[in-house]
Amino acid sequence: MTPARHLVIFVEEPSMEAFLSGLLPHILADCGFQIVPFRGKGHLTANIGSRLRAYSSWLPGDWRLVVLVDRDNDDCRALKKRLEDTAAESGLLSRTRSGGACWQIVNRVVIEELEAWYFGDWQAVRSAYPKVPATIPRRKRYRYPDAIRGGTWEAFERVMQAHGYFRSGLRKIEAARAIAPHVDPARNRSPSFAAFREALAEATA
Repeated sequence: MTPARHLVIFVEEPSMEAFLSGLLPHILADCGFQIVPFRGKGHLTANIGSRLRAYSSWLPGDWRLVVLVDRDNDDCRALKKRLEDTAAESGLLSRTRSGGACWQIVNRVVIEELEAWYFGDWQAVRSAYPKVPATIPRRKRYRYPDAIRGGTWEAFERVMQAHGYFRSGLRKIEAARAIAPHVDPARNRSPSFAAFREALAEATA
């Protein structure tokens, strides 16, 4: 497969855009990138097909597309299948359906949402917000980042507020910009982050 020299990453909202803008320059050595945000998950899923069809007509061989959406309360397999079907209908070959051939697009589901990735690298959170305790990942409810119940961003907000941050409510874009530069991709314990990281590594290898 031709190594990617440019990635176009479609995300559902600005906090993920802010997070990736701070993270990707540290992990993509010789690959450029563009992040395309939508106005929420519903807007992305309703409009991604037309965007992909536009790209499929001229996509260079050394470009890859990435669609990144939160699972939220959706069934993960059903959501992934919907994204895969949309890619196929747009004329693009996905990583999942490529059978080892040179794929053009990869769909990744964040489980449950961006804040799970913060719990996956708590050291990065503490670098940005040093008053939060190092023991958070050892507590039972936070031990498995992709399995935190009751809403990941709500859980993250509660922890931050308990230690003096975001008293008036979590400012998601601000947090994303503060945490992203400290993230170590190899250290992150979130399986959905690892799947995203591995797809990027394969695309650019």
